Amino acid sequence: MTGRFDGQVAIVTGGGNGLGRASAQRLAVEGASVVVVDIDAAAASKVADELPTPSLAVRADVAVEADVDAYLAAAVRRFGRVDLHHLNAGIFGAFEPLPDSSVAVFDRVMGVNVRGVFLGLRAAFRQFRAQRGGGAIAVTGSIAGLTGSSDLLAYHVSKHAVHGLVHSAAVYGGPLGIRVNAVAPGIVPTDLFAEAATHAGGRDDMVRRAATTPLRRAGRAEEIAGVVSFLLSADAAYMTGQIVSVDGGATIVNTVRPSGGAGAWDPGPLDESTYGATYRAQRGGGASTE
Repeated sequence: MTGRFDGQVAIVTGGGNGLGRASAQRLAVEGASVVVVDIDAAAASKVADELPTPSLAVRADVAVEADVDAYLAAAVRRFGRVDLHHLNAGIFGAFEPLPDSSVAVFDRVMGVNVRGVFLGLRAAFRQFRAQRGGGAIAVTGSIAGLTGSSDLLAYHVSKHAVHGLVHSAAVYGGPLGIRVNAVAPGIVPTDLFAEAATHAGGRDDMVRRAATTPLRRAGRAEEIAGVVSFLLSADAAYMTGQIVSVDGGATIVNTVRPSGGAGAWDPGPLDESTYGATYRAQRGGGASTE
């Protein structure tokens, strides 16, 4: 590795597992001192203890204003400054269809995925102002913020909002020397979906679904971390406000062309599993007798 972050300090939220852990490891290998932030204190400490550079673990709920201020203050107390932020913490919510969606789940997803990013951006901008300098921020978005789906409604909405935050923060931060970009991962099996591992569309189903992308495979957390490292580095000095998809080519597929799958699959079983009796009734098949 190049050591391109030697002498710099990075904060990684959601750094105890998955994409955040990979990001913390990559930034440390490239020379940064890393503050690992996670709601799971034990996981954050484990990652921090294994890093090759000076590190700090902080337990925080990114949806709580006081916790965000506290993790930033802890970073400054330990290292004196912060140069890089990877605002990565996020949750997926639930797979329930729209009519059965819970307000409590929706609000929690918005709290972590949107409010957490807003608070993280605000804290970063305030610290850069106090340091009288610029810096770089990378946010974990998602290809779910570029498309729609019949499930994971709150997650999709939250990632659309995250991309809006990135665009607006980049416009404001540009004249101040603050760059803000996002990485939009595709199918990357991580602990984020562990609670729904066996659910259709959950973690255990990801490898099969990723086989339909142009690269015909799922991604790895380390591959996302490599792009995050690039976005935070001087190599991306003329990039800001960008949403960079790292998805095996999933978002470039034109599904209305034969090469994208049109006519190559029967939507009936999918619609049946998604809508059940409602689907059959609307198709004239009658109500379910089950």
